[in-house]
Amino acid sequence: MTTIKKIEITYNAINANNTFTNGDVVCGQVTVEMAKDCQIDSLYIKFKGKAEVRWTERHGQTTHVYHSKDKYFSVRQYFIRDKNSKGERLSWKHHSLNNSSVVPPGIHVYPFSFQFPHQNIPSSFKGADGKIIYLLEAVLSRSMRMDSKESIAMNFVLLSRWTCFPLINWADKKMKLFTSGTVAMDVNLEKSGFFQGEGLKVVAFIKNDSSREIKPKYCIYRKHSFFARGKRRVHTKDLIKDVGTPIPPSASENVTKVIPIPQDAEPSILNCSIIKAEHRLRVYLDVKYASDPEIKFNIFILPAPQVPAMATAPPAASDFGNAFYGNYGNPNPPMWGFGPPQAPAGSQPGGPPPNYATYGIGCEATPEHRGRPRGTQNPRCPMGPPKNGPEEISQPLRGRACGLRRQAATLKWNRPWAPGRPQGRPAPW
Repeated sequence: MTTIKKIEITYNAINANNTFTNGDVVCGQVTVEMAKDCQIDSLYIKFKGKAEVRWTERHGQTTHVYHSKDKYFSVRQYFIRDKNSKGERLSWKHHSLNNSSVVPPGIHVYPFSFQFPHQNIPSSFKGADGKIIYLLEAVLSRSMRMDSKESIAMNFVLLSRWTCFPLINWADKKMKLFTSGTVAMDVNLEKSGFFQGEGLKVVAFIKNDSSREIKPKYCIYRKHSFFARGKRRVHTKDLIKDVGTPIPPSASENVTKVIPIPQDAEPSILNCSIIKAEHRLRVYLDVKYASDPEIKFNIFILPAPQVPAMATAPPAASDFGNAFYGNYGNPNPPMWGFGPPQAPAGSQPGGPPPNYATYGIGCEATPEHRGRPRGTQNPRCPMGPPKNGPEEISQPLRGRACGLRRQAATLKWNRPWAPGRPQGRPAPW
């Protein structure tokens, strides 16, 4: 007959999507069911976050394994502590638990609470060759036996407060085709940051001075990059494609297209050293018998604002009914965390969802900014971290064309037949 019938971890959700962010408190309980008396060396729960990458490559007869790991934090909360674990803190103020203890049969509940750090840690992620995970793991140790473990993952979303600064970027492109004429397009984005489920508005001016009809096409795709031992593994996937209204020959039109960001699109991740999750918008013209002129925009997908759920207190811990074990029915267990228990501003339960200004996006280009060299600062969109609030992730975005970007692509057809022209479309990256 098995002595330990069950070890279970449960925690209370704080919103409808069961996600956590910086400063949120995780409250829950560890439930242990015993079939008979059991002598336990230690019982604790661990709260940890890490990123890990692993993939293999075959080179001839040799298989190379590429592996890397980043550890963000690891905190233990003891319910029953082994005498050898002197450096750890007890969850309960009972000195009698410092040594091995005998737990009677029945169901025993141990409440706990942790707080997510106010650090710039990346959001939860799971990809083909890596993951970013935040875990609660309960460990029960007995003498001369394997440890009994149980774990549960939590979904963490970074509270982003990054700064957007508009830039103007022009790109010209010349190619040889089967006919004469020119094609040009000028594409504008109001901003570079978008919430899940939000509409991405694309405004383009397309000039078709050719003898053929052309179609504007749009594609939002993601790029996952994994890094280990100086190598990089890349995976790309198209998330959504759309086609605009055809432009007739010898015509110019202003085209506006709203592309919805998928509701289940994962947030962009730029603040992890071994995993990157990036998103791009690709706008191109479908030209027959030629390479399609295209313009790419780096966009940043933000998590949709969450609606807080009604928090429920964890059930009271069981009382062993013995003076040796003491009373485990404390409804307010101590909270181990990484900072003050209050949540950061803008994430209080019951408040309105944050607007774009909270995330530092939605800035528009000013007249005095036009013609400014690439990478210079717009006075209306200051760069750098705010004086108050959690650490930003604006640094990885600097040097890129964020916010309003204008690019142009021009085609010139010189002669009916152009030997040696490139075949097919260029690579997406």
